[in-house]
Amino acid sequence: MEEHATPSNEPDGAPAGGDIAGDTAAAIARVAAGDEQALAAAFSRHRQRLWQMVSFRMDRRLHGRVDPDDILQESFLDAAKRIEHFNGDNDESLYLWLRLIVQQTMIDIHRRHIGAAKRNAAREVRMNRPAFPQATSKSLSQQLVGSITSPSRAVQRAELITQMEHAIGKMDEIDREVLALRHFEEMSNKEVAMTLGIEEKAASIRYVRALRRLKAILAELSDFGSAARHG
Repeated sequence: MEEHATPSNEPDGAPAGGDIAGDTAAAIARVAAGDEQALAAAFSRHRQRLWQMVSFRMDRRLHGRVDPDDILQESFLDAAKRIEHFNGDNDESLYLWLRLIVQQTMIDIHRRHIGAAKRNAAREVRMNRPAFPQATSKSLSQQLVGSITSPSRAVQRAELITQMEHAIGKMDEIDREVLALRHFEEMSNKEVAMTLGIEEKAASIRYVRALRRLKAILAELSDFGSAARHG
């Protein structure tokens, strides 16, 4: 059986002194050259953000069947098999390449557990499209409502999630995705622009617009302020 280097569950620390940028560039060059040890170190360095992405994007029907750590482990093995296809030269391109593989792995796992009959060509991963675009509204709503209400108010939480999901669903799809990428995947504006295939200025404009729209949505939800105060 072919063996692969195994990434740590803990991110690597910064080099103790020296040129950090130079060390990172050298590490990326090693990955591009097919070094699996360098790939394992890079995966560990980006693991926390990848885990957040999986946790945020994963179909809720998979909860209890699949753990985000299992998805990341399978994703790393997939990345090791495809390492020859990485040709980036900076840390952003490396992270987005790993993220793309994780997304593809999530789709494969989704099909295995939910069923091939659910397959939809529109859900295929593209660099400028989310893996499950229709799930973004649900995930955003659950994350936002979950941050301001207590688990004991289950009925109220469910009602708020439904209201917010409906409202967020009316947002422009790319604006909605920008919001998710910036807030829940903690991407930089540059990474958002690279992911969506748009200019950095356009990504900034869309982010400001999305925040303005989100603020309006929160104001429109009649019980939102009450839930925040009493949840």
